[in-house]
Amino acid sequence: MSDGGAVIGPDGLARCPWGLEAESRADYRAYHDTEWGRPVHGDDALYERICLESFQSGLSWLTILRRREGFRAAFADFSIPKVAAFTAADEERLLADPGIIRNRAKIAAALANARAAAELAPGELDGIVWSYAPPAGRPAPRTFADVPAITPESTALAKDLKKRGFRFIGPTTAYALMQACGLVNDHLADCHVRG
Repeated sequence: MSDGGAVIGPDGLARCPWGLEAESRADYRAYHDTEWGRPVHGDDALYERICLESFQSGLSWLTILRRREGFRAAFADFSIPKVAAFTAADEERLLADPGIIRNRAKIAAALANARAAAELAPGELDGIVWSYAPPAGRPAPRTFADVPAITPESTALAKDLKKRGFRFIGPTTAYALMQACGLVNDHLADCHVRG
């Protein structure tokens, strides 16, 4: 792992190093192998990922993964129409919910983002997000030093979403969303999931 490239796990498969972090191997490995970098479509599914990436800001992804079911329960399975209808009482309920991250700004952003998404036509959020997928042909990263934190596409996506009323999503969060939802494939070149 000294070069920052893929690491061989106990099962003999090469993975991105974060997919094998010792204290959280099972949680990260499952997410790495079955979700991260795979295409996600659908307005509610993308709204969920926008929320989770926003809540992750400043925290470890493991914290979010381990509370994911709590988030789903608290946010009505990320149903855009349901969350868009949440009231001030719902916001207070969320602030008291130990199953999620109780950050007032992030909760307010999640509710504002549901309302912004509800203003869009069905399928439009999916179309907007995927319109920023970069063209194919970018070389596979060999190490995580080759993986950018932001790109022109993530900057443009963040700007577009903000223009539409979305909050708490800057270029870095937008790029993390793009990675998580398969708009870009940042699995390292030697990672078994890449292919």
